Amino acid sequence: MYRVFLGLGSNIGDRIQHLKHALSELGHIALVKAISPVYQTEPYGMSSQHEFLNSAVEIETSLEPPELLHKLKNLEKKLGRSPHTHMKDREIDIDILLYNNYYYEEHLGHTIEVPHPDLTTRKFALAPLNDIASTLMHPVFGETIGTLLQQCPDKNKVIKTSLKL
Repeated sequence: MYRVFLGLGSNIGDRIQHLKHALSELGHIALVKAISPVYQTEPYGMSSQHEFLNSAVEIETSLEPPELLHKLKNLEKKLGRSPHTHMKDREIDIDILLYNNYYYEEHLGHTIEVPHPDLTTRKFALAPLNDIASTLMHPVFGETIGTLLQQCPDKNKVIKTSLKL
């Protein structure tokens, strides 16, 4: 079994409901082990007037990275994600952040890179991940998630909410 950390995000429609629905559906393809608090965050790397809700989830799965990515992309589609929304407003976004302390890269079909190549520069991903895995070591940088969050250059607003998943 693999220990995997996912980032969930939504910035249009009923954002909290999109996250809840994604979490519910994740339970059909993996064992959900931990769920971070929900954060309200400014859009990163895109221009939008819509703030995101973000969370991190720890799952346990027997799926290999390409199989998991395929299921997650299908799940996004099932949950209403519009096509061609990379770096645009979206109903749901599910990213693989860390995968069993592995480094993995494949460019067949969907590109998959784990750890997520931009994790260390995205406070909106690191903050919720820190809540459920602060002492976990990044397999490439050799630093804990807590340390990476402290060192993160991202200055965008990231605020923990009282919303529950």
